[in-house]
Amino acid sequence: MKDFIFNKNTNSSVIIAGIISLFIGVGVARFSYTSLLPYMLEDNALSLNFSGILASINYVGYLSGAILAIFIKDFNLKIKLFRLGLFLCVLTTLILGTTTNEILWLVSRIVAGFGSAMLLVVGAAIVMMRLKFDDKTKAMGIYFTGIGIALSSSDLVSRFIVNIYSWEMSWIVLTLLGAFVLIQPYYVLGLDKNYKKPEGKQKLDTSVFTPFVLILIFAYFTEGVGFVIQGTFLPAIIKTLPGLEEYSGLTWLLVGLAGIPASIIWMRLAFKHGSVNMIIIAMLIQVVGIMIPTLTTNIYLNLFCGILYGITFIGLVALFMNLGGKLAGNHPVMLMGSLTTAYGIGQVAAPLYAVKFTTITGNYDLALYVTAIIVLVGALTLLFTKQFFRINY
Repeated sequence: MKDFIFNKNTNSSVIIAGIISLFIGVGVARFSYTSLLPYMLEDNALSLNFSGILASINYVGYLSGAILAIFIKDFNLKIKLFRLGLFLCVLTTLILGTTTNEILWLVSRIVAGFGSAMLLVVGAAIVMMRLKFDDKTKAMGIYFTGIGIALSSSDLVSRFIVNIYSWEMSWIVLTLLGAFVLIQPYYVLGLDKNYKKPEGKQKLDTSVFTPFVLILIFAYFTEGVGFVIQGTFLPAIIKTLPGLEEYSGLTWLLVGLAGIPASIIWMRLAFKHGSVNMIIIAMLIQVVGIMIPTLTTNIYLNLFCGILYGITFIGLVALFMNLGGKLAGNHPVMLMGSLTTAYGIGQVAAPLYAVKFTTITGNYDLALYVTAIIVLVGALTLLFTKQFFRINY
């Protein structure tokens, strides 16, 4: 069992390390905030406006990390920053459970965002480089199931603890859990004496940024907007719908559970029907999910909204990142960093207009309408570009 989990040279241990990293960076450091936000708002620990600022500042940190990732050429530095990200994600989570000082919260969220970028952007590139497959699509599909596992597991832990103790204790327990499991990725994705570094002294190659790739980056920007509204506020949105107040937590849990098989399903579909086709279809499905809370208070449809979100946003991360890795060739971090930078810009802007519109109108409908339009524009732009360039990816 020890060799299976802690062997640096097996695909299984590398994928496990990647999934654990996603749990720490995506589940603990980023989306536990979504799970616990309704409780924090209800307890008046923060205002709706400040909750949007915290979400946005977290994505500023994430964006800064993504931009940095573009320029990382040295493999040793990638490993060091990845390991730093593990510790930053854990330590900043502790701050949210041990103080209510707004300045410390702001600092912790921006640093947590940076740490998350190191685990997702740099971590994904490290996993891709360490896997020993000629075609890594299926393996990366399994790796990205870690996002769904991260969401559902961190949500279960958060809500279990908050129902017994408090939201503060939830943050502390998540910190302890993250600290316990980080040992495996810290070791397995670290340097190995027998490992041949694939990117030694390569220069930045801007030739990967073809017109199609630039459109792909724009589409991922619109998906960043589409992702973050529900990714930050979905439980809070459901909690505002008449008769659905008790189902907000269940909706978010369904997001994570639906997301577990999402990347594998979308990757298989992409293998058969093309990555770009699947990206367009997933974005159009996401538009439907975004609109559901604005159209009905039906419990089943709004639970289905969570399922649609989990299936699409996690699938889209896998599809974009995997396609970016293929198009980048020997420069996966550079293109993944560029994609995630665009994604991050959308993430920074969206919470700010969401809380502004919600404050003005008294509900989330306008924010959801605007978000749906932006994602739709991204999907249609990608569709027209695919037809124009006759893309077969």
